Amino acid sequence: MKRLSNIFIAAAVGFMLTGCGLYDKYEQKVEAPADAFGKTLISDVSTEGESLAQMSWREFFTDPNLQQLIEQVLENNADLNSARIAVEKSEASLKMAKLAYLPSLYFAPQVTLASFDKSAFSKTYTLPLQLSWDVDVFGSITNKKRAAKAVLLQAQLSEEAIRSNLVSAVAQQYFYLLLLDRQMDILTQTDSLWNASLDTQKSLYENGKAYSTAVNQLESSYLSVKTQLVDVRRSIKATENALCKLLGITPQHIARSHWLAASEYHTSSANQRMFDNRYLRIGVPAQMLEQRPDIRMANAAMEEAFYNTQAARAAFFPSITLTAQGGWTNSAGGMVIDPAKVFLNLVGSLTQPIFAQGKIKANYKINQLTEENLQKKYVQTVIDAGNQVNEAMADCEAAREKHAFYHRQVEVLHEAYTGTHELMDNGKASYLEVLTAQENLLSAQLSEASNMYKGAQAIIALYIALGGGTK
Repeated sequence: MKRLSNIFIAAAVGFMLTGCGLYDKYEQKVEAPADAFGKTLISDVSTEGESLAQMSWREFFTDPNLQQLIEQVLENNADLNSARIAVEKSEASLKMAKLAYLPSLYFAPQVTLASFDKSAFSKTYTLPLQLSWDVDVFGSITNKKRAAKAVLLQAQLSEEAIRSNLVSAVAQQYFYLLLLDRQMDILTQTDSLWNASLDTQKSLYENGKAYSTAVNQLESSYLSVKTQLVDVRRSIKATENALCKLLGITPQHIARSHWLAASEYHTSSANQRMFDNRYLRIGVPAQMLEQRPDIRMANAAMEEAFYNTQAARAAFFPSITLTAQGGWTNSAGGMVIDPAKVFLNLVGSLTQPIFAQGKIKANYKINQLTEENLQKKYVQTVIDAGNQVNEAMADCEAAREKHAFYHRQVEVLHEAYTGTHELMDNGKASYLEVLTAQENLLSAQLSEASNMYKGAQAIIALYIALGGGTK
């Protein structure tokens, strides 16, 4: 027994010397582009203060109605529930991989009845405990355990990514509802004003101071506002239904806050951040991109591939298995004895692959190619992330710049409409001037509201692009 043990120890030491590196831990060697956000953008980014990505979604979205909707979707969404189950499955797989270090133990009782030439039956039985232990000399079990750990990390990050996407989807739909509400307010006010203009024109026509064509033109514009009101009401219902579907509830009214007028716009949650530069401090690009679940998943995928390659490499080396069997039996060679006696059997085996139909070599090559492919995908993931951040930042800047212009345009056109209407009342302006002033004012008001929504949409996109919404 001692001699057998010495042989296995010597063989293990010899093969370990040739299998150097099989226990190496993963280190990221693929470098992401340094200017992932874009060179012109990086120079304008401040590294002071808290970034958007470091804010929880409860801190970022302060509207209580929106917070309630987000909590509801995170609780009910089927995709997120599937992601949670995937995490639990990966945890079970990792636990199994860790237990692979331990020996297997089985109880395998056996009873045999034998008779020769019609003689009386002889009964032999064995009550053994069988133990089998794969010795992890060349890191096969260790690398598989580490790969399983990387798979678990990917499942956890996938859950984070789904959570972030759901937060974004609910917020986008919610702010779109606020936009529609704002459009409804504008059109309702316009409906009232244009109705007054139409009544004035009818009065002028009845007194012979206007033509019927003027009445018809104003009435046509007035009816156009009516149809727009119907369209907006329908869009509100469709958006509420879509949001209910996302929340996993039956169609119903969605409680929401009132979207403030443009003059009060700076005090509203995500909208405020679009106009305040201190909320756009995204820090050093390489650090901020590490917050994104997809980039961390890409890195974890490279880690898994690395350990799978190591495990495939370990298959070229011998496997060492220790087996033991002990228990009670009444079969001692060709003799049947009674009572049963204790028996013990120890075996050590070493298996060195020589020819396995090319499977081991092919598997190793496949894992190497997978690792190379994932490295290139990681770089592309970083580039895509930087592009998303750059686009969101540009949208924020554009919405911010246009906001002041739209706001002033609405003020100017409102003054023009009021003045033109007064002139028409006194017979000093034609209906065409009033009609033009009305339509220009309505178009500017709707454009201003749309730009407000685009600004909120852009800052939400930036928040998600920087890795926000995962906590």
